[in-house]
Amino acid sequence: MKIPPVKGTRDFYPPQMNRRNWIIDGWKSASLRNGFEEYDGPIFEHLQMYQIKSGDEIAEQLFSLKDRGGRDLAIRPEITPTLARMVNQQINTLARPIKWFSVPRLCRAERPQKGRLREFFQWNVDVIGVDDVLADAEVIFCAVDYLRQVGLTPDDIVVKISSRKMLAELLIELGLEESQLEPVYAVLDKRAKLPEDVFEKLLAEQVSDGDRREKILSLMEAESVEKISEIVEPDRKAAEAIEEMSRLFEILDRMQIGQFCKFDTSIVRGLAYYTGIVYEIHDKAGRLRAIAGGGRYDNLLKQFGGPDVSATGFGMGDSVLEILLEEKGLIGKEVEQRSIDYFIAFADSKYRDKAIETASKIRLAGMSANFSYKTAGLGKQFKEAAAQNARKVVIIGQEIEAGQLAVKDMAAGQQQTVTAEEFFRKL
Repeated sequence: MKIPPVKGTRDFYPPQMNRRNWIIDGWKSASLRNGFEEYDGPIFEHLQMYQIKSGDEIAEQLFSLKDRGGRDLAIRPEITPTLARMVNQQINTLARPIKWFSVPRLCRAERPQKGRLREFFQWNVDVIGVDDVLADAEVIFCAVDYLRQVGLTPDDIVVKISSRKMLAELLIELGLEESQLEPVYAVLDKRAKLPEDVFEKLLAEQVSDGDRREKILSLMEAESVEKISEIVEPDRKAAEAIEEMSRLFEILDRMQIGQFCKFDTSIVRGLAYYTGIVYEIHDKAGRLRAIAGGGRYDNLLKQFGGPDVSATGFGMGDSVLEILLEEKGLIGKEVEQRSIDYFIAFADSKYRDKAIETASKIRLAGMSANFSYKTAGLGKQFKEAAAQNARKVVIIGQEIEAGQLAVKDMAAGQQQTVTAEEFFRKL
């Protein structure tokens, strides 16, 4: 009986594994370039940890289990709670700012669909201990730095930025009670995913006053920070939040990525723990799910029993990213190809042991090398070398004097004969 993979998961054959590594290596390279250090945690945690962050209903959205001691555990659906736990454990010994990144494998009990899987990889970048929008700018820059690195431009992607703190103050200014904010956020977060009439009906259920609803919709349509003051006259707290947003955009312009960024008050992010700047990265055409999302979460460490320390960060999943890169022609067959530095070909079976010895010396010198397990003609061995995308082929035998090797550059098509001693010395 053939057993298929579980729905919403992926098998990574070597070509797909090369593609996965290409994406993840790029994430790690961008993180290190921007001064972040890598961390990781367990693949499962106590279920309670996720309930503290997201409420009891989160149990239905992840894979949970009981261990032999009867403890409720869960396979991690995200790594931010693990980050908070780990930082809290050593908060007094960690130098600040804490700039960490991770690329965890995550599992969620999702209904599989395009760009959303049950098992996926996510790039997480966080700054902890900096109560300033400069930290928000840093993590946004890191995300854009990677996306630029792989070839995406402002014509391809947009970082939509807003502020939960600003929106909260403006909604209160419009007459909403604090108890109404979270339900209203939940509705606003769904706007892009719902037909307009359905959205307006849901908003009316939360905000009965028609004039207030019109003002809220006007806020959602504001094209710049400056437009906000024309819709609602901000009080002191709202004005401070608006000033903070303006400063963020000034920093992003100074970082030379302002052309990727756009003010968009419709971005509220559904998770309740966000406290300030929030953002999502989308494809410019708006046909795919968000590529990445994040924001400031200044209360999370305290929720996990730690001190009152500010934090900000984002997560970028590999599923939607891969779809976009493929559509833009930025991740093709060349990424999936296997490649090696040297393939050792031998003209006769009597040179087989010499081929093994040569390949081993190349490997011990820190380069990749391979050879044919079967004795075959040089033509077939060259085909094998080409299939493995070998950069050079080393030929042993075939009228080549003892102690010498023929080395062929596969791209240039040029071949030269050198002594074995000289070849190994230059490795």
